[in-house]
Amino acid sequence: MAGGWRCTGLWWPGDAPELGWGRGGDRRVSVLAYGAGLGFRAVGERHCVGARGNACPLGAVVSVRGTGARCPECARLDRAHSVAADTLLDDPRTYRVYLAWFGPGLVKVGITREERGGARLREQGAVAFTWLGRGPLMAARRTEEVLRAALGVPDRIPYARKRGVRGQLPGAQERFGEVAELYGRAVRLEGGGWPESLERIGLEVVDHVGMFGLDRAPVAARAVSELVDGGVVAGRLVAAAGPDLHLAVDGGGGVVVLDTRLITGWELTAVSADGAGDVRVPLIDIGGGGVQGGLF
Repeated sequence: MAGGWRCTGLWWPGDAPELGWGRGGDRRVSVLAYGAGLGFRAVGERHCVGARGNACPLGAVVSVRGTGARCPECARLDRAHSVAADTLLDDPRTYRVYLAWFGPGLVKVGITREERGGARLREQGAVAFTWLGRGPLMAARRTEEVLRAALGVPDRIPYARKRGVRGQLPGAQERFGEVAELYGRAVRLEGGGWPESLERIGLEVVDHVGMFGLDRAPVAARAVSELVDGGVVAGRLVAAAGPDLHLAVDGGGGVVVLDTRLITGWELTAVSADGAGDVRVPLIDIGGGGVQGGLF
């Protein structure tokens, strides 16, 4: 990675996560692979990533702890064009309603554009999911609201909670059973709130544990809380889920989770990730719930 490249985010267009990079008008993508080394050093300050593919006109410096990496104005512009903001009411595309399972007791109902397939679920870090229905945007949105209320599930689950249960996931049969039970509850409500224009989709549980590498990676105990100028993160990629990369650091370092939303907007230069790895940024304990002071 040449000097001056800034991370633009992590995506799951297929079965493997991809990191995007930008430098001026140039764009690059790094396809990540389990077992491979990944390492970088942060340089300077963190800057706003702009909105809707456009650079921030102010070149604003943003918080090192925020996951959005946008200044207030760019954040407003970005949200104004999102489905979540309910500003695209005349969108003619087909949408799908899904039921996402992140761990015991962590479930949400949401919608995504049909052409995106399961990418949205992978990007959220859903351990398992099933489709519920498909149809116009407003019908999908109405179904989403009905099912949230009927099933008693939230519209958002913080990533910190998702990380906290990844090391304690039940077996495949139990995961399938929980998703299937919730699917059954959802479809039984079809006559009492589902719009007629929404087509129901049969149960087909998609499990991401193997794709994410969670079935073979050691349990993570710590996570990066922020980057700092000169801070280094290097290790061997052993798992990934949503925006999170699980990096093994030998020599007692264990597995450290890097939320890639924290590295967007930073200029990053490559460092060797061979050998024992190296993490020199503030960390938090995600195993016991405490906070590790200073740098690791």
